[in-house]
Amino acid sequence: MATSPEKEKTTLPRPRADLPLHLDRGAPEALNVQLSRGLRELMRAGVLTPGERLPSSRALAAELGLSRTVVTEAYQQLYAEGWLEGRHGSGTFVVQVEHPAPAPRRPSRREPPVEPRVSRAEASAAGLLDLRPGTPWVHDVDRAAWKRAWRRAAAEHPPVDSPDPRGLPWLREVLAGHLRRARGVAVRPENLVITRGTGNGLDLVAALLAAGVRAGVEEPGYSRARTILQARGAEVVPCPVDHEGVDVDRLPDGLRLLYTTPAHQYPLGGRLPIARRERLLAWARATGTWIVEDDYDAEFRYDVAPLPALHGLDPERVILLGTLAKTLTPDLGIGWIVATPELATRLAALRRALVDRTGGTVQYATAVLLENGDLDRHLRRMRLEYARRRALVMEHLGRWAVGDTAGLHVLIPLDPARTAGVRAAARARGVLLEDLTRYFHGEPSGQGLVLGYGSVPLSGLRRGCEILADLLRE
Repeated sequence: MATSPEKEKTTLPRPRADLPLHLDRGAPEALNVQLSRGLRELMRAGVLTPGERLPSSRALAAELGLSRTVVTEAYQQLYAEGWLEGRHGSGTFVVQVEHPAPAPRRPSRREPPVEPRVSRAEASAAGLLDLRPGTPWVHDVDRAAWKRAWRRAAAEHPPVDSPDPRGLPWLREVLAGHLRRARGVAVRPENLVITRGTGNGLDLVAALLAAGVRAGVEEPGYSRARTILQARGAEVVPCPVDHEGVDVDRLPDGLRLLYTTPAHQYPLGGRLPIARRERLLAWARATGTWIVEDDYDAEFRYDVAPLPALHGLDPERVILLGTLAKTLTPDLGIGWIVATPELATRLAALRRALVDRTGGTVQYATAVLLENGDLDRHLRRMRLEYARRRALVMEHLGRWAVGDTAGLHVLIPLDPARTAGVRAAARARGVLLEDLTRYFHGEPSGQGLVLGYGSVPLSGLRRGCEILADLLRE
């Protein structure tokens, strides 16, 4: 039977059956990780082009002599990173990357509202369930491993009168290995400067800027980043975000630095897909803007492996900030900057001039935790713990909550009048929640509540979610 002209126009392209993929079954790296990396490299090199159809998981598994599960896991990872898209009934396709011209916009500015804050200690003393975001669950730290690390640090690391401003060499060596394993960042000790956390790292980077330069911060975004940049004399400019992260097409002009949270946008919860990551980096190279990547919540994904850091796509243009505050505990006070060796040298010299340092004993103890594998084991345990907590939240609040399958918080969008009413009613019933407007620098373009699920016991989280669900149903 002849095919009609209309059907000929809608015929899908045949999937590739000759992909140059080479997998090593004897390598320690899992086959699904090798396969996802191989496909990613083919797309980045242009061998697989935007819009091209990939073989089905069954066909590719047969071609490569793999189980279908291996191919499915690799495809799922690339879906999550934004390299692939599924079309209902049609198959799997390489995402179409577009490059529209940026449309600069200067948002209106206002001072954020001043509101009396209840500290977490005050909330605990008052018997309140504190479901505000930003705090991890620290009570499952392996106490025996913790004690071993500190005992060894006290015994083997005597006080020094002139600490290395880059950080303890041993810590930088083992941390470089951890970042290669956990974040896919090709980093060496000379790329690292050890800090007291992401705030300290951002402050050091900001101190290199000339006074009055324009620095962009996501809108809505991390309010402390605005505070740090303003304190260093920068003109802070809000940069719009949507459900996927920072909106590259609406970035303001004249920026010298852009602070962003691509792995899990704070607080909207989106992840920056690969197409937008590449447009962002192209924009940064064209404008000469530094990208400061806060690796916020990057370790905690509950659907696929943690997404690769933006830094890996352009180590010359992206400065990566990390911390163990969420992974382990904020009390540790350890973070890092990943930069080019030249920039790391400048930052180290600045630290020495500012007499800014990270304690040697805490660095040594952290190195012990990393070398012994205690930190990796803790991270695996906490991924399971937070996955259970997120499942509990979605069980009770899934009708209202949004956000990627990652991190330690969700967003509940509401209209302005309802936001204030629900938040006040929850407080009256003993539950503290965060208002989304707190994260805006300019006029809020969205309203709602931000719920953190990391800091309270599971039983308290369940009770808080039940109370909030009752209020939302009313």
